[in-house]
Amino acid sequence: MRQAQSEAAAPPAHAWLRRGRRSILRTDLFAHHPTFGDRLKPAPILLCALLLASPARADWKPIEKIDTYAVSGESAEQLYLSIGEKGPAVGADGNARRVIAHTFFKLTWQRDYQPQGGACVLKSARPKLIITYTLPKPVGKLPPALQARWDTFSAGLIAHEKVHGAGIVDMVDKIVAFSTGLTAEDDPGCKKVRAKLTTYLDQLSKAQRQGSRDFDKVEFGPEGNMLKLIAAFLGGG
Repeated sequence: MRQAQSEAAAPPAHAWLRRGRRSILRTDLFAHHPTFGDRLKPAPILLCALLLASPARADWKPIEKIDTYAVSGESAEQLYLSIGEKGPAVGADGNARRVIAHTFFKLTWQRDYQPQGGACVLKSARPKLIITYTLPKPVGKLPPALQARWDTFSAGLIAHEKVHGAGIVDMVDKIVAFSTGLTAEDDPGCKKVRAKLTTYLDQLSKAQRQGSRDFDKVEFGPEGNMLKLIAAFLGGG
């Protein structure tokens, strides 16, 4: 499969930084970075959406990991400023930006293409999906009250990222369901089957990217969960 880059499609997010009496709106504090591959040929693809029920995931399971980066501070404001300074930088060179958290996935496949007469059948498609969530983690022990606020904030961050992870899993389920048994007549070299699959993946990618944008638009809207979460952390509510 061809290689593509989709980092620029990462949806913007919003968070409040408070300095004295001023409030500064910061953007691009969340991002979602995928790597999508066919065997040894990775091709990045962006996918974030709500998990939908699917019977396809009967013989595979995703691997989920959490990476952390260190932040420091003796108050919620200091911790949040530390996030802005130390959060992972994502994006292409020259356009990199700091984010609060991001979801990265690596997807590779074992696909069994079988010529049958003059046709080609994709007998099976087994994925290996690794999803990595990167989140902030305070250095050292926090005072009990601040620790409680941080725990609530951190739980909200991972809950948000887990929705994106669930969307990735749902995408893979859909690919498995579409791929298994995919057939093309007069295709001894299996080129037509591969072309059909590529077309489907392109369509699915576009739909899921839009789903991601729609989800984040709600989450970071005026009444959104994430904006409320950040405001509560900084304001102590």
